Amino acid sequence: MEPQPPAEQVLRQLGQLLSQRPGVITELGALLEAAEPRWLFGAGSPAALGELAAALSAFAALPELEQDAVELRDGDGAYAVAAERAADVGGVFLRLLAKLEAAKAEESLGPAVKPVLRRVMGHIYVLAVTHIEEGAWTSAGSRAVATELLAALVRAAGCGTVAEFLRGRNEEEEGGFAAVMGLLRPRLGKDTWKRNPATKHVFSWTLLHITRPWLSQHLERVLPASLLISDDFREENKVLGVHCLHHIVLNVPGADLCQFNRAQVVYHALYNHLYSREAPLIQAVLLCLLDLLPVMERAQRQQPRPTSPCDEVLQLVLTHMEPEHRLALRRVYAKTLPAFVQRLGILIARHLKRLERVILGYLEVSDGPEEEARLGILETLQCTIEHAWPRMPCRLPVLLKALLKMIWDVHTDQGSTPEPVRAALLQRATECLILLDRCSEGQVKILLEGVYSCCEENRVQECIRRVQENT
Repeated sequence: MEPQPPAEQVLRQLGQLLSQRPGVITELGALLEAAEPRWLFGAGSPAALGELAAALSAFAALPELEQDAVELRDGDGAYAVAAERAADVGGVFLRLLAKLEAAKAEESLGPAVKPVLRRVMGHIYVLAVTHIEEGAWTSAGSRAVATELLAALVRAAGCGTVAEFLRGRNEEEEGGFAAVMGLLRPRLGKDTWKRNPATKHVFSWTLLHITRPWLSQHLERVLPASLLISDDFREENKVLGVHCLHHIVLNVPGADLCQFNRAQVVYHALYNHLYSREAPLIQAVLLCLLDLLPVMERAQRQQPRPTSPCDEVLQLVLTHMEPEHRLALRRVYAKTLPAFVQRLGILIARHLKRLERVILGYLEVSDGPEEEARLGILETLQCTIEHAWPRMPCRLPVLLKALLKMIWDVHTDQGSTPEPVRAALLQRATECLILLDRCSEGQVKILLEGVYSCCEENRVQECIRRVQENT
């Protein structure tokens, strides 16, 4: 009986044949199914299995787009072929992971498992995450295999979750994140990241699984790619990049963000997006800025400036809010405005002239059944009165008139606004009137006496009565 050839030789030959004979994938699966762990994980096998995993990954890779192409024209079914290949390759990887699990049980083979896993886990992970969520390049079959494959990989690494697999089980053990980013990094270059449409999704999906305190040690790997994606001309890429930046801001210590002026770089990238007219992007940018601004302000306490980054952002936001007529953008702006007022505190007095015009304009216009813009602007007014109350008496006539007009409009509106929304609007308007009365030393009560006596609408009378009865 002839001796079996070394596993190293067989695996390398099969890997080389993949590009020439696609049908060899079936033979490879059968080989791994029948192979004895002792033969499969012999000397030289870790390197050979690593090369095989790279060949399998390349075989199942999505077709690359041309440099200037926005998306693949899939008239020839290229994505369908890629999904079918991914399912086949995923099946091979599942058999390999099953052999690794079996090898763990054998005392003599236990030490060989870890080097093999180190060589193959990056390729297995990238394939699984590429197909784990629905996309143009996936199919029901490839998604099912990807889900099973990722779970098997996490188990093989002795981890309970994907996050634990990526960060490592303890401080001494390096997780899989470094291996994954080692494969992704060449694909995330300025001229390469859009050639594979799944690369950005694999990167963002992976990034979101690394949290504080583990993310800070990988900051140099993830920040450039996030900035690059956010700087694209397509809105969906901008939003994805901003979400990645927001995750970094939330999960990296402020001291690390401020080192080498990183926070300032992120700030300028986000600030430039404020000139966009797309509501999803503006919402993502404003939420990210609200978490970044405290980090920057703490770092700048040693270097006082006439205006803070928060002042700069609010000034630009108010400039865009005033003439804005699109309801989606008005809602986004109004919902985030109270947080900026709270952050500035008494310093909101710097922006009162423009803020007053915005508040009056937004109170006047209904924005639909849920009245998100009006509710947000009423909360903004309430916060402004609380923080800048000494500056309110001189603005009492215009604010009182606007609030009473809004109360009347809400009460008499015959539209589709739900009753709970009407109640919330009237409640917040009444609270603003009470605050105005307190900071004007009872002037609102005096001015409302004549209104109450001539008004016959019970709901409006109830709002006025609450103001007059408040002490």
